[in-house]
Amino acid sequence: MGILLFIIGVIIMAVAIGASIGLHEIGHLVPAKKFGVRVPQYMIGFGKTLFSVRRGETEYGFKLIPLGGYISMIGMYPPAKTGEGLRTSTTGPFSQLIEDARAVDHERISETDENRVFYKLPIYKRIIIMLGGPVMNLLIGVVCVAILILGFGSAQPTTTVSSVSQCVKTVSSEQENNATAACAESDPKAPAAAAGLKAGDVITRFAGQDISSWNQLTDEIKTHANQSVEVTVLRDGKTENLTIEPMLTARPVMNETTGTYEKNEDGSYKTTDVGFIGVSPSTELVPGTAGDILPTVGEQMKSIYSSVLRLPARVFETARVLVTNGERGVNGPMSVVGVGRIAGEIASTDQINLKEKAATLVSMIGTLNLFLFALNLVPLLPLDGGHVLGALWEGVRKLFARLFGRQNPGPFDAAKLLPLTFVVAGAFGLMSLILITADIFKPITLL
Repeated sequence: MGILLFIIGVIIMAVAIGASIGLHEIGHLVPAKKFGVRVPQYMIGFGKTLFSVRRGETEYGFKLIPLGGYISMIGMYPPAKTGEGLRTSTTGPFSQLIEDARAVDHERISETDENRVFYKLPIYKRIIIMLGGPVMNLLIGVVCVAILILGFGSAQPTTTVSSVSQCVKTVSSEQENNATAACAESDPKAPAAAAGLKAGDVITRFAGQDISSWNQLTDEIKTHANQSVEVTVLRDGKTENLTIEPMLTARPVMNETTGTYEKNEDGSYKTTDVGFIGVSPSTELVPGTAGDILPTVGEQMKSIYSSVLRLPARVFETARVLVTNGERGVNGPMSVVGVGRIAGEIASTDQINLKEKAATLVSMIGTLNLFLFALNLVPLLPLDGGHVLGALWEGVRKLFARLFGRQNPGPFDAAKLLPLTFVVAGAFGLMSLILITADIFKPITLL
């Protein structure tokens, strides 16, 4: 049964990823057709075509490598200006690449298509087309967040104890991801275990204060380090009073973005001194309101943009882990292979109920689409953000030409940036290869 549920989880995520890609491309397709651009192809995937069907002037289909999708629009590159064509005396690999791409693009333009090419559209229409895909991912992400908040609720820690640490681990063992390893003789006994706290206890009072939330409890623990205080718990329907002395201990500082522990300049681990007793809370799903949706999306986007900016460094760290046989942080980047594996683990685990499984999968789908929104807005070709930046640059050039009475500079020529475009595409391909390899041979597991 576990294997079947794992497969179902993988299939659900694969369908969700495919749908996200397909809807992203529809976000480009619909405005392109609305503005009269001829779109010969709408494809999900890259490489060899597995299946396609023609509807009107557009071929719709699926390709072999499911790592993205595209629509092809005629006239992406304007004709070379007079004097800028291929010249025998200056021909090189880059100029040949540019001219070949321009020639292939123009071969698809017939006499009746002269006014249906992309580069002749007004700047604002080109921007709308290019933003259509990312905006579609944003909408999917917002819908998923709305479903989570209004339908399932967000996970909130409660005052019920989920687990009790038997000892206080050293910073080094925490950093090496050995927090679940057996206690060493040198590890001091955790205050909660010494006081007799057990999983399932509901903490109702601490140091004379009624406790109504986990955040309140942690504040009390931090401010009562090295003080013997009374804690009241509800256990099996009965009230019990225990005496506990929170320990002032150095805890490692975790980077919320990368999921790894931060280091000082000298290589030592960053720590912060806090009161600590050694308990983890149970969580419950608490429904929110419509007013919580956009603030929640905003908070997620802050974290996602930070992840996008640090993506190359984090992938490099993943490559280092592969080479040195280190440990991957649970919040590190992963490929679609890793995302599918995590979805399978969530679907097959018996540690959470069906509602929590569904909520987690919806959360993953939402986060994936918000990430795609942010990633595609990076202002580099061939990403959508690169095309938007090109259109904006064209607008700036034309504005200055009008202000200073100069000749119209013409449309932005993305063909001239093809060498850079190939470099960026190659970098993304290499990062994908590293992450796929890591997800196969050193996967991240959550359970």
